[in-house]
Amino acid sequence: MTDLLGMMAEKIGTAEQAPHEPLRIFLIAGEASGDLLGANLMRALKAQRPDAQFSGVGGKNMQAEGLESLFPMEELSVMGLAEVLPRLFKIMSRIRQTRKAILKTKPHVVVSIDSPDFCFRVIRQVKARSKDIPCVHYVAPSVWAWRPKRAEKVARFLDHILTLLPFEPPYFTRHGLEATFVGHPVVEKIDSRGDGARFREKYGLKQNQPVFCMLPGSRMSELSRLLEKFCETADIVLRHRHQAVIVIPTLAHLKPYIEKFFTGKGINPIIVTDDQDKYDSFAAGTAALAASGTVTLELAMADTPHIIAYKLNPASAWVAKHLVKTPYVNLINILLRRPVVPELLLEDCEPQPMSRALLRLMDDRDARGQQLMDFREALIKIGLGDPQSPGEKAASAVLGVVERRTRTVGQ
Repeated sequence: MTDLLGMMAEKIGTAEQAPHEPLRIFLIAGEASGDLLGANLMRALKAQRPDAQFSGVGGKNMQAEGLESLFPMEELSVMGLAEVLPRLFKIMSRIRQTRKAILKTKPHVVVSIDSPDFCFRVIRQVKARSKDIPCVHYVAPSVWAWRPKRAEKVARFLDHILTLLPFEPPYFTRHGLEATFVGHPVVEKIDSRGDGARFREKYGLKQNQPVFCMLPGSRMSELSRLLEKFCETADIVLRHRHQAVIVIPTLAHLKPYIEKFFTGKGINPIIVTDDQDKYDSFAAGTAALAASGTVTLELAMADTPHIIAYKLNPASAWVAKHLVKTPYVNLINILLRRPVVPELLLEDCEPQPMSRALLRLMDDRDARGQQLMDFREALIKIGLGDPQSPGEKAASAVLGVVERRTRTVGQ
């Protein structure tokens, strides 16, 4: 009897000392913003679980953290019907390839990041063949703005969703989908505050010379609609502020198009493509005119007063007017539920009203000061100053999903 008890104790001790099975995490990102989110998440996961092993689809930032991508992520970075159709068969093939890789790998969890058109198709196919693999989606669809029924639909195949905005979880929990607000990644980018003095020194600008930042979008479709209007607006601003300099932060592949556009127009903007130059120009900026998008949060992080403007083609404008439910499109305004950042949209996206709004921000110290205070309030709502970063919160939530599934399977 004593020998039997000794053998049992030895086996129990051996089991306790056995190493944990490595944590297998499958990640899917489809565009540059998702790649950054994925890299932050991987870094935080490794800090909390050094045994984590990664596979999936990602870009250069996720690869730098140890991911070997199944195929180039850039194949998925397409938008709009005209871009998608020629690549449709290739994309469908990549969906099948990703699904097969997940089923073969049998990860402890799948984390898809934004890119819902691709990611949700993969997850639905995985769930149709195996309901045992928990699936987490990072970045909630904007169901609060339009197509609210999507919340109910994604609740049918997702196990958890991570949101960037604090008011998003209830839209999903009411349909039985667990949701965690983790915060917006912009608050993690301390370098996005920039150094205005460094920018002025690099480009030979005087200390008090007005800097007008112009951000007409990151896609050719946006440039084709907005660049002319933004240029005419800049011309009006320069007539009132002769010493002002125009700065256009953009992507490297768009720079030749922008340079050609401004040839012979009497405006000689400083065009920058480096991230550090972009953030430094924001910090130096007296005011900014930006196409609607996440860039407004980067401008807020840099304390740059700004307005947003956007123009759609007639068909898209009709859809937006009839389907979009939110009174604002700017994230600062949405977070604070008031018009902090002027929105010059659709028929209001014209040089005269845009230049008036910009000149007011450049001249009115009270208007500038109020915007800066409101920026701080909005950024705190999405995680600024929180001791735990959005990436760390996301990692904790993902590990929580794995732990709950492990307990359920073990029961």
